[in-house]
Amino acid sequence: MNDCSGPLCVFFLILCDRNVLNSFRLLTFAPIFSTGMDLPCYKPLIEQLLVPVFMLTSLAYIFLTALLLGYVFTKLRLPTLLGMLIAGILLGPYALNIIDDSLLSISTELRQIALVIILLRAGLALDIRDLKKVGRPAILMSFVPALFEIGGMMLLAPPLLGVSLIEAAIMGSVVAAVSPAVIVPKMLNLIERKIGTKKGIPQLIMAAGSVDDVFVIVLFTAFTTLALGGEVTSLGFLQIPVSILTGLALGVLVGWALTLYFKNYHLRDSVKLLILMCCSFLFLSVESWLKGWVPLSGLLAVMAMGATILLAYPLLAHRISPKFSKLWVAAEIILFVLVGATVDIQFALKAGPLMIALLLMVLLFRMAGVYFSTARTQLNSKERIFSMIAYIPKATVQAAIGSLPLAMGLPCGTIVLTTAVLAILITAPLGAFAIDASYEKLLMTEGGGKEIDHILTDSIGVFGGSQKDE
Repeated sequence: MNDCSGPLCVFFLILCDRNVLNSFRLLTFAPIFSTGMDLPCYKPLIEQLLVPVFMLTSLAYIFLTALLLGYVFTKLRLPTLLGMLIAGILLGPYALNIIDDSLLSISTELRQIALVIILLRAGLALDIRDLKKVGRPAILMSFVPALFEIGGMMLLAPPLLGVSLIEAAIMGSVVAAVSPAVIVPKMLNLIERKIGTKKGIPQLIMAAGSVDDVFVIVLFTAFTTLALGGEVTSLGFLQIPVSILTGLALGVLVGWALTLYFKNYHLRDSVKLLILMCCSFLFLSVESWLKGWVPLSGLLAVMAMGATILLAYPLLAHRISPKFSKLWVAAEIILFVLVGATVDIQFALKAGPLMIALLLMVLLFRMAGVYFSTARTQLNSKERIFSMIAYIPKATVQAAIGSLPLAMGLPCGTIVLTTAVLAILITAPLGAFAIDASYEKLLMTEGGGKEIDHILTDSIGVFGGSQKDE
């Protein structure tokens, strides 16, 4: 009889995680519980019905594990970000393989949603007038540190690892991008507490870091094209300023239009938040639609839209910014756990001390680039050192492009992926910890005095204390 009506059989399957089913092949043993009826006839239907169950189960594992490890690292006075990354590594496909494929298949989109949330929050706190105070360093820091780091990799990697010059350039372009997901929340915390804002240091780092990513991704595309035997023209490099300008123009235009609309039509702040989120998603879609025709940076457009609203309608910006802060509590966990899930720990274990030493050395080149960019400015030596520290973290861009050379079939694909993995594991927690540990010693409050009460905070709690109810 080709039937599968045994309720105990189906109930047993629903209770079991997909990975347990795969591991123990319960699809074979389950008919025992169904009075001998044949289960495989209904296997496609059952798997389709259970996709939402598996996804919800995976989300529960993600949040609970990240919160638990975040709490543990809080007690150790280490960044909770490290706990989230480790949670992702443990739950991901290269370790316990608990996160369902249905969730991993939309990992890129989920990470983009989290980035949109934090960049909107950044834009709503980015006062253009403060950025104007900084001047020249805001432009230089958007590309000079990355060039220094790529140059350092091209200088050191060939003799140390035996790679070619173009392969070293690809490695450098992968690790050269700073992570907005790490530095933006830290800089927003400083802005809210008015630390370093008198000279616009947090604003400088947020804005330049976002442009830095655009610059590095264009270089990565150029280097991989050369490695594949293609030709790179001057028009390719022209994409950098064009994508920046078009992104800024789109963000300013939409931000101005939304400001007029919000001033003339009464809407709940929650509805305004949803409209901003939808516009941001459309920016990313427009960037994809126009790819190959008109270069455009969707993420820069997101920040520009928020900054325009702050400039034209500050009351609204101050009202809805806390709502994005609350959204970031969940988005931060999703972002860093899924970044951790992309990390193949086997590549990191095979890397050896030479690769780690190389990454640390090219970080020194990057820090030298930051120091050069801030030379002959109003920033004193301590503030320049803090800017160097704040430019250390890497995570999101490396997770996005680290595996592409391997997928392209380039001989250097494995070593590039290993470099990206190590860059995330080393620099993200190191940079986050260094920022938290150094800002009170290196920056001044807007009132002119040093920050006294040093409490390392993040979106899910306070180090060594209790979080007030919001």
